[in-house]
Amino acid sequence: MQDKYKYMAPLYDFLAAIYSFGSIDSCKKAMVEKIHKGDQVLFAGVGHGVDAIAAAKAGGAVTVVDMSEKMLSQFNANLKKNNLDTTVIQINDNILNVQETGKYDFVFGNFFLNVFYEKDMRVIIEKLESLVKPGGYLVIGDWAHPEGNIFKRTFQNIYWVLGVTPFYLITKNAFHPIYNYPQEMTNLGLKIVEKKYFTYMGVNCFWSILGKKEQ
Repeated sequence: MQDKYKYMAPLYDFLAAIYSFGSIDSCKKAMVEKIHKGDQVLFAGVGHGVDAIAAAKAGGAVTVVDMSEKMLSQFNANLKKNNLDTTVIQINDNILNVQETGKYDFVFGNFFLNVFYEKDMRVIIEKLESLVKPGGYLVIGDWAHPEGNIFKRTFQNIYWVLGVTPFYLITKNAFHPIYNYPQEMTNLGLKIVEKKYFTYMGVNCFWSILGKKEQ
């Protein structure tokens, strides 16, 4: 597979920290507190994996999936830094090729779905939902859908464009309006249990959404 993150992978966490002053990492880890020891947890498009490492520390049985070999290399470097004494299953493949329907207590798609155009995003989110066991949870952390007054919405949209443009130019990620993930999750039959917001310059620019799959 061509690794489109070959050049961006080593810089990804640094750029995210500078861009969001830590809000992206906080957003990624927001729902990890819901994980119980022994829960089966999958992270799609894991990247450097600060959220997956936090889940493993919480006692989750963690599987990570990423198409980028370079991203998984960065994830492994982070594993070593954290001295984890637990095994994390790693899959270097397209999430659509993961055939474990209904297995996971938690499936995380943090800052992952935004790399796809709308049609493909809906295929991917449906796939993520299918991997969740009945009674389990799908978690999506990403840019928050613009809301509030016109000034806040304008700020959110400009901030989004500034964040995704380098990836559009270098990795050929999709360029599109900010997705309304709670609506997409509701359309799949998930119940929105909780939303947590994370701010930049006093504006809710990121959110983590917890959706429950009915029994």
